[in-house]
Amino acid sequence: MAGGAILTDSWPEVDSQNSLGSDRELDSAVLSVAAIQAELNYKQAQDALRDLVSNLDLTQQEQAGLESEIEGLANLLNKLEQTCVQIAAFGMVGRGKSSVLNALLGEPVFQTGALHGVTRNSQTASWQLSQETVGDSKQEILRVALPSIGNSQIQLIDTPGIDEVDGETREALALTVAKQADLILFIIAGDITKVEYEALSQLRESGKPMLLVFNKIDQYPEADRLAIYHKIRDERVRQLLSPEEIVMVAASPLVAVAVRRTDGSMGIKRRPGKPQIEELKLKILEILHREGKSLVALNTMLYAGEVNEQIVNRKMAIRQESADRIIWKAVMTKAVAIALNPVTVVDLLTGTAVDVVMILALSRLYGIPMTQPGALGLLQKIAIGMGGISASEVLATLGLSGLKSLLGLSAPATGGVSLAPYLSVAITQAGVAGVSSYAIGQVTKTYLANGASWGEDSPKAVVSRILASLDETSILNRIKGELAAKLGRKDEG
Repeated sequence: MAGGAILTDSWPEVDSQNSLGSDRELDSAVLSVAAIQAELNYKQAQDALRDLVSNLDLTQQEQAGLESEIEGLANLLNKLEQTCVQIAAFGMVGRGKSSVLNALLGEPVFQTGALHGVTRNSQTASWQLSQETVGDSKQEILRVALPSIGNSQIQLIDTPGIDEVDGETREALALTVAKQADLILFIIAGDITKVEYEALSQLRESGKPMLLVFNKIDQYPEADRLAIYHKIRDERVRQLLSPEEIVMVAASPLVAVAVRRTDGSMGIKRRPGKPQIEELKLKILEILHREGKSLVALNTMLYAGEVNEQIVNRKMAIRQESADRIIWKAVMTKAVAIALNPVTVVDLLTGTAVDVVMILALSRLYGIPMTQPGALGLLQKIAIGMGGISASEVLATLGLSGLKSLLGLSAPATGGVSLAPYLSVAITQAGVAGVSSYAIGQVTKTYLANGASWGEDSPKAVVSRILASLDETSILNRIKGELAAKLGRKDEG
């Protein structure tokens, strides 16, 4: 029995060891899979951003005014290439933002003064400093980069005090910097003020990892410090942050030291002490270790997506303006040609030729190659979808051209009396043809802007939707007005 007891007692120990070994192997396998997935995500982000930067397809006109956005995409690609993690610090003046960053660096890099272009060297690292402006308000931020192992680096960003700028500027600055940052540090030095809470809420909306750093705890007795901490944790930011996201530090503590005065008596003097910053360092390292590359890749692509959307919207807006000018020029060219030409067959051929030239011009604008037969084929598809307007144009061309020819031929015999009715008929016929060209141009623009695709709908459905949105009366009146002015001036000359 004793032997049985000994044997039985030994099994749980063996099972426990086997279990621990299995757990470690499982944890290691999970971590390995996570690391591989993080690398894959990072590589995919690099490839996607590289393709985005190299395929912007912008003309010089489209690039004008978008220089900062284009440069931003290039910087993002550089950030990925260097495995750069950006940590941005926010806070009111006097809360110790710079002290916290200096304590993290272990060196007084962030300080008051003109720091543009300064490089500080130490035995272990080289801090590359740059001062730059962000947003329309041109607010200055200070960025310091720490090259790390290989090409990777960490950048710390110091921002203006949130109480130094007005609310609108503060919100824009927070939005701009937070979009780029991978981790946000919000520095306070006591109970949160209304301004701090509003700024914290705005930053929280960015969805980035955030740490609320309660600095200058050395200035409070322990009981007061804990009371403030619990008030902040349980009341002030309970809806915004979890307790794990709040850290207490003393970035630049003052320590009381006994000194001997000149008269020989003893006194107390406060001197800078060792920063109490270890918990914050551990929190940051934990986040970077846990989310590191995936965090950088995700944040970079989210920001790149927003910048790319701005570029695409601007590009399409500029192209739309240019397309509308091309369309209106074709409308008036067709209208004038038809108004001045008395021959019916020539009217139809001229109208078709102008529409084909317009389609080819639009295809070049949107960077989609198209031949003349291809443009004619697209015109036929659009004409079939247009139905009503195309039919009315043909009827107007056939019917009004005959009447216009008769009035034109009779003008010499009537001493020019028939010229006024001729112009009236010509302008009406030209107006109908112009409306048709305008509709064809708008449909073509939509088709090309969609990458030479009708999308999920049929051509007829797309044409019908665009026709329903056009104000034919307004377009016709505009054509008639401009045409009457052209023909009137021509007649007077």
